[in-house]
Amino acid sequence: MGWLYMPRASLGGHSSAKSYLDAQFTYERPQADGSTRGLKVLASSCPGNRVYYAAAQVLTDGIAGEVFAIVCLVRWNPRDKEGYIFGYKDMDETMGPCEDQCPRHILDLLTPTDKAYALDWRRRCRANLERRDRKLADGDRIRLAEPMKFTDGHVGQEFLVEKRGRRMILRDPETRGCYRISRFKERAWSVVPTTKVHRTVFA
Repeated sequence: MGWLYMPRASLGGHSSAKSYLDAQFTYERPQADGSTRGLKVLASSCPGNRVYYAAAQVLTDGIAGEVFAIVCLVRWNPRDKEGYIFGYKDMDETMGPCEDQCPRHILDLLTPTDKAYALDWRRRCRANLERRDRKLADGDRIRLAEPMKFTDGHVGQEFLVEKRGRRMILRDPETRGCYRISRFKERAWSVVPTTKVHRTVFA
């Protein structure tokens, strides 16, 4: 399915991409045989109005069934010159979306599947969560999977972690220069084992 764009008047009173899509994917419709079919969004997230993730449950005659993931690419621009402030392109996990930053609470609601693309998508999402959950302490030494070139021309692969309150900076162990790496927690890196000398405290 391609992109669908709309003006604010078509949002049905919804003030955000998330609330509109929640409503779109929650419905129950009568069938020709007298039965009903529908979906119910159990949980959703749309960080930064860029990608919408949802756990949707299949309803058959009001009976809850499988839960699968919906992924929508989102474009939200309240200042669009032509007034088309919202656009989205929807897909589900069986289509193997490239977007794989689904929150854990949504993944945990999905029921088992044997669909290969869905299994691969769930694996990628879990792997990204594990990377973001990695903890670092002040003084740790990390090694990137590949050397990185910075805007000042420096190329580095190993860095020392410095914690300054909630902020974290990376210092090159040789030049002592400080660097920041965008989306650092999502990148491939490992902690280099080092021997830390603890300060001796005399009684």
